[in-house]
Amino acid sequence: MDIKEMLEKVKNGEVSIEKAEESLKKLPYEDLGFAKLDHHRKLRSGFGEVIYCSGKSMDHLVKIFMNFDEKGVDVLGTRATKEQYDKVREMIPDAQYDETARIIRIQRHVHKKEGLIAVCTGGTSDIPVAEEAAQTAEFFGSNVIRIYDVGVAGIHRLLSKIEAIQEANCIIAVAGMEGALPGVIAGMVDIPVIAVPTSVGYGSNFGGLSSLLTMLNSCAEGIAVVNIDNGFGAAYLGTQINRLTEGNHGK
Repeated sequence: MDIKEMLEKVKNGEVSIEKAEESLKKLPYEDLGFAKLDHHRKLRSGFGEVIYCSGKSMDHLVKIFMNFDEKGVDVLGTRATKEQYDKVREMIPDAQYDETARIIRIQRHVHKKEGLIAVCTGGTSDIPVAEEAAQTAEFFGSNVIRIYDVGVAGIHRLLSKIEAIQEANCIIAVAGMEGALPGVIAGMVDIPVIAVPTSVGYGSNFGGLSSLLTMLNSCAEGIAVVNIDNGFGAAYLGTQINRLTEGNHGK
C-alpha cells in the first residue's frame, strides 16, 4: 500500500502504529539518477544518511545536499574540501564547515546530547581524524570530551587524565606511529575502547599499516579496531555503545 493509504488505515484503526512503522522502514530510496538517497535510514538504524564527499563531482555533491536540505533533514558531509564547501554554501548559505575535521554540516534542529564519549589522541598530528570522530559523535547526539596529545612518548600525560577518561561510556583512541595508545588505555579502564589507526608516521609506518597491526594484535582486552583514518566509523560505533549504555536503543 502507498503512504496515504497506510496513514488512512492507521487513522481508522485498521493498521497498528507498530505495523505502519515497520512498513515505513522498507520504503524505497529516492533515485536521482546518479545517486539513490536513502531518506529512511534514520528510521531503520537510528542514524541519518551521511554524505561521503571525497571523489564526488561538484554538481552531484551540491544536488545531494540540496535534496536533503529541501526536506528539512540535518545532514553531515565527511572528507570534504574547502572548495566543495564553498560550492555547497552558494546554494545553502547556513552550511557550516570545519577545515580540521573536513566536515560540512547542515544542522537546524537542536538535539539533546546524552552520555559521554572520550576521544583521545596520541599526538597533535592525529587531531584531524579525532575531530572527524568527535564532531560526528556530537552530530549524532553524544556528549564528547576531547583529550589530545596523551601518547606513550609521555605516558604521564595520559595518567593525569585517566580519571576523566573513565567517566565516559566508551573511548575512541586515535594514534599513528606504532599505534600503542589504545592498548595502554584499555589496560587501565573497564569500558570499551575503539581504536583508530592513523596514517601519521614515517616510512615504515606504511601509511598507517603499522599502527593498524599493532592495534589488531594488542594483548589488552576490550578493543575494537576500525580502518585507517576512519574517525567516522569509530564515532558511529561509539554512539551506538553510548546509546545502549544510556538506555536509548533505537532512538
